[in-house]
Amino acid sequence: MTGAPVFKERVERANSARAEAEPVQDWLESLSFQESSLKYIEPAPSRPSAALGLVTAVRARGRGIIILSGPSSCGKGAIASALRKTLQLPREDHISMGDALRSTVERARSDAEFRERLGETFNIWPEHLIFDPDHNDASVVTKARSYEVELLDRFGTEPSQLDWLEYCVTAGLLVPDAWSEHIIEGVIAERASQHEAVIILDGYPRTEAAARHVLALSERLHIPIIKVIHLSVSKTEMQNRALGRQRSDDTPEMLERRYQFYIDHVQPSVELLKANLGSKSVSLIDAHQPEYRNDGSLDLDQSVRNVANRVLMALGVSRHILEALGEQPTPG
Repeated sequence: MTGAPVFKERVERANSARAEAEPVQDWLESLSFQESSLKYIEPAPSRPSAALGLVTAVRARGRGIIILSGPSSCGKGAIASALRKTLQLPREDHISMGDALRSTVERARSDAEFRERLGETFNIWPEHLIFDPDHNDASVVTKARSYEVELLDRFGTEPSQLDWLEYCVTAGLLVPDAWSEHIIEGVIAERASQHEAVIILDGYPRTEAAARHVLALSERLHIPIIKVIHLSVSKTEMQNRALGRQRSDDTPEMLERRYQFYIDHVQPSVELLKANLGSKSVSLIDAHQPEYRNDGSLDLDQSVRNVANRVLMALGVSRHILEALGEQPTPG
């Protein structure tokens, strides 16, 4: 199921004569405003004169999912935050798969009551050992066995399902599909039940099985997928960004594994979404658009803004609106 983003903008016509002669785009809507906050949209050859007006804000409204996909360290979290700010979405409407997994592990480690409910809620049983074929899919057991030395070294005993979840999250490995499906479905269903929400889904799906799940979930919850944003960076850029964070798990070997995972699993998941939703529902965005200050140093905030502007335009926010908001996209 697909849907188009709906944006509400505070608009005041430059004058009544122009307003009568030049109809406003049908997704622009007049709202009350404070005159001091208005910004005038200057005429530009790249847009029709009908778009002239005064714009103070853009807001996403309605119901839908914006999916952010891409390799590790491509900036999904930073772009999601920038989108949330521009589209005036509450923090809760940014759903990060990585954050959801990490919070599940952290809560299970600190909250005994929650840990006891893991099995019923997410089908993750702390008392079940990950090497036990009676309680785990054969492919999961085989994969966990390939990390047996690391697991025993880390946990000091035969690891449980919860231990395996923690290891997958910290090592950047694929979490078993059934677990990730239960976790993300619970979070999305909770947000959708509370209000009409435009949800930014960051880092899910990462496999073809997960892509099929999110398509089915979209149908079942009646939440259209607005757009799939595929953020692209080179392998070298991904490694440079990750190593710059100086996290203990960002070793060269681990980064190589993560990028190969992107090639083998994430890219095919995006292609599956494109095949089901149509090519216009997927936009490939260059996530490396650096901006430098006069002294040659990297302006990280503006670099993120450059990428976010491309995403906003892919969502249907026009260039002249971004210019009016003072968030000018770079040429190109």
